[in-house]
Amino acid sequence: MKHVLHELSTGLTELVEGAGHSAVGVEARNPLGSSGFLWKPGVIVTAAHTVRREDDIPVTLPDGKRATATLAGIDYGTDVAVLRVEGAAGPALTPVDAVRAGELAVAVGRHQPGVLAAMGMVSSAGGPWMTWRGSRLESLVRLDIGTTPRSSGSAVFNAQGQFVGMLTSGLTRTAPIAIPAATIERIATELAEHGRVARGYLGVGLQPIPFPPAFAQALGREQRSGVMVLSVEAEGPAANAGILPGDVFAEIDGQPVTDTGDLQTALHGAIGRTLTAVIFRAGLRTEIIVKVGAKRR
Repeated sequence: MKHVLHELSTGLTELVEGAGHSAVGVEARNPLGSSGFLWKPGVIVTAAHTVRREDDIPVTLPDGKRATATLAGIDYGTDVAVLRVEGAAGPALTPVDAVRAGELAVAVGRHQPGVLAAMGMVSSAGGPWMTWRGSRLESLVRLDIGTTPRSSGSAVFNAQGQFVGMLTSGLTRTAPIAIPAATIERIATELAEHGRVARGYLGVGLQPIPFPPAFAQALGREQRSGVMVLSVEAEGPAANAGILPGDVFAEIDGQPVTDTGDLQTALHGAIGRTLTAVIFRAGLRTEIIVKVGAKRR
């Protein structure tokens, strides 16, 4: 048993030491700092909810040197922020192919010159998941792992040293999650290139409502709720398509719309596409063709 524990301890130490070559300390909020990691040369990824300034952000690089970073882009919907810093580079991260519940999870960040590490496990893995801020993660990876305020933004690795994602407590009120590697790649790339993330939008204010039985009968299926349009943005995609306040979304792109999340899911990746929406207006079923617009935020 003693030999097995020694091997485990040695293996974890080596994993943390290797991961530490990418770990960055970030001081973008006062009085608490957070962590981040070198995603690409000169590019740091950290948790958006820990960023409170745009310029002159003190960072501690993997070699212990201090530097100043600037905010390149931030996306609160996925809690991902990208910073730029000159002359910083680390080893390339190898993203994991799949994550399973029960796997070992090691979060590696940095506090001043020292590495900040925590170990736990993946408590659940599924997805995709729409965050409460209306943005999509490729999967929902919950972690059973101890965290501190400085842990947010840490890179999470499995037992093989593969990159699972970024640790954050900014999107849930219970257990921390790992924003998956695939989401980091997608969002960080757009932030680094454009400073913002483009998302499909219609330009409407919405409210879920109970679905009258007559509406469900007109659809030919059981559906207990829909989404009512409360407001329409002038010159927006919905306005251009003829959608009016009081219309009730029942379906879009062939999929039922029972709450605002269903509509957001349909708009994901649909920028520039023309979708068919089934709505009820004054109690009558009708179809409207709408072209999804792009909104950077």
